[in-house]
Amino acid sequence: MARTRKISTDDILDAAERVVLRAGATGFSIDAVAQEAGVSKSRVVYDHKSKSALLEALIERRLASEEERVQAAINGSSHLPHPELFGRIAVAEKVPDDTDKAVCLAISAAMSSEEKIHDRMSDWTRQDLAAMEKGKRPRAALIAYLALTGFCCTEYFDFHQWDPEDRLAILNDIRSIYSTFPDET
Repeated sequence: MARTRKISTDDILDAAERVVLRAGATGFSIDAVAQEAGVSKSRVVYDHKSKSALLEALIERRLASEEERVQAAINGSSHLPHPELFGRIAVAEKVPDDTDKAVCLAISAAMSSEEKIHDRMSDWTRQDLAAMEKGKRPRAALIAYLALTGFCCTEYFDFHQWDPEDRLAILNDIRSIYSTFPDET
C-alpha cells in the first residue's frame, strides 16, 4: 500500500513562491498554487481561505524570516555606533535572488488592493523608522536608512543590478553617511 504524501503549510507556501517566481503577481491564483503543490484546490482553500489570505501567509512567512535575519545582524552589530542601522546594512549585503524579487513585486502589486497587506508593510516601515530613532545620532541614522531603502528598492524591483564590487562600495558609502552626517543639535 502506497503512503499518502503529507503536504504541510510550508509546502503550499513554497509552491506559492514558485508560482510567483514563474508567473508573477498576475499569474498567482489558488488553482496555480494547488497545481504546483500537487494538491487539490480545496486543500489550499482549507488552509488559507482565499487568494488574499494565501498571499498574506506568504508575506508573513517572508517577513518573519527577514525579521530573524535583521535581528541576528543587529545583534552582530552591537559593537557599532548604531546597531539598528548597521545591522540592516549588513542584511542588504546579500544580493536579492529571483524569488526575493518576485515576492517583492507580488507584495507591491497586492498593496494597491489589499488593505491588510498595505497595513502590514506600513507597520514594517514604522518599526524600521522607530529603530532609527534608537541610539546616537537618530537623524544621521534616518538619512542613511533612507538611502539604504532606495538602494534596496532599486534592486528588489529589478530596476538595476550592480556588480558585486559596486554593491559593496555603495553599502560602504551608506555606512559613511551615518558617520559624516553633520552633528545634530
